[in-house]
Amino acid sequence: MSTLIDDIFDGYGGRRAWQEAERISARQFFGGVLWAMKGHPGALDDVQVTVDLHRQHTRQEPFFTAGHHTDFTPGRIAVETEDGQVVEELLDPRASFAGHEPTTPWTRLKLAYFSGYAMWTYTTEPASLVLPGVTTEEIGTGTEDGQTFRRLAVTYPDSIATHTPHQILYVDADGLIRRDYTVDIAGKAASAQYALDFTTVDGLVVATSRKIYSTDENNRKIPDPLIVSIDLKDVTVH
Repeated sequence: MSTLIDDIFDGYGGRRAWQEAERISARQFFGGVLWAMKGHPGALDDVQVTVDLHRQHTRQEPFFTAGHHTDFTPGRIAVETEDGQVVEELLDPRASFAGHEPTTPWTRLKLAYFSGYAMWTYTTEPASLVLPGVTTEEIGTGTEDGQTFRRLAVTYPDSIATHTPHQILYVDADGLIRRDYTVDIAGKAASAQYALDFTTVDGLVVATSRKIYSTDENNRKIPDPLIVSIDLKDVTVH
């Protein structure tokens, strides 16, 4: 019997294609009000991002300075040079967000941590949904803008950094994930992320345009302001 996870993999090019791929790279373009709110307008806009598909690791470059890149894993965020020298690093970065509100400014390392885990989460779906410790359950349907979606409840283990350990994904009739979540490290800001456009690269279906909005008490998006926009170009699969 087909499960929702099976249907999602089918929509994204098939489970085997995702198992055989190792990394996805792309040119990322960021917009929205979040970056100025956090003290870094224009940061990480038009940089190269690379995510590993079978472990949680993200690299973004250049990071403010030519020849510097970020090195993200769940327990560490660092800025390094091309030859691997550490410029600065933060261990246990999640703990550094204690007490943060949506308008609390970020350091550069906090920015790199947030962007690192966010881009990994988005770009690795659906491969990340079957990593060790991740549990999923179909929980019925939801309706938005006249369209009915199947819903998948996802629980991430402590070993995976993401917006929140409990998320609900909205999946369309083609098996594509169209919406999820809440942002714990920004004061548990209720938000919804929408995947809008997709492309197929070496058999993998990858979302190339996303928009993120705040949501109200009824879980409906607040269309203004646009919190974050993400666009990917020149996507490659390794």
